Amino acid sequence: MRQFVASLAGSGLQVLAFEFPYMQRMRETGRRRPPPPAATLVAEFDRWYDLVARSVEGPVWLGGKSMGGRVASMLAARRAVDGLVIAGYPFHPPRRPEKLRLAHWPDVRCPALILQGERDPFGKREEVEGYTLPLCATLAWLADGDHDFVPRRASGLTQQNLIDEAARRAASFVRAEGRGR
Repeated sequence: MRQFVASLAGSGLQVLAFEFPYMQRMRETGRRRPPPPAATLVAEFDRWYDLVARSVEGPVWLGGKSMGGRVASMLAARRAVDGLVIAGYPFHPPRRPEKLRLAHWPDVRCPALILQGERDPFGKREEVEGYTLPLCATLAWLADGDHDFVPRRASGLTQQNLIDEAARRAASFVRAEGRGR
């Protein structure tokens, strides 16, 4: 995520990063812990969004990687936000395509860009193309990428290539769809 944030900033977008408290504790202690319930994460993100939205002029888009993107989209389903940029949405748990995480998406009304690796085990291209997402959601596929945008060596691409491509696409999308509050 840090590489993606740096690449987004390099594309000319102002980026403010948020770290969930449980992730901060894991980083500080070096001990992996399961995340709290999604409702807790949405409430934490909502409090952060309130602070940012009050202190920043102009549109404030939400985003995140994997679960952070899911939480951002769940928040966007609950309240009006300017837009979403999601890197590697977890459409379902790996090897459990029947457990879809799409129930809140019909309530998302803002422009949303989902940047997804074609080989992502949380939602491969051939699976996701059959899902129903709202018209405001756009899928952008990263050639040969997995959940962390790592391509196979034979592709001739690198993870950084795909991260930079994702950032360019995100910056272009935000500029094209950007709207004020």
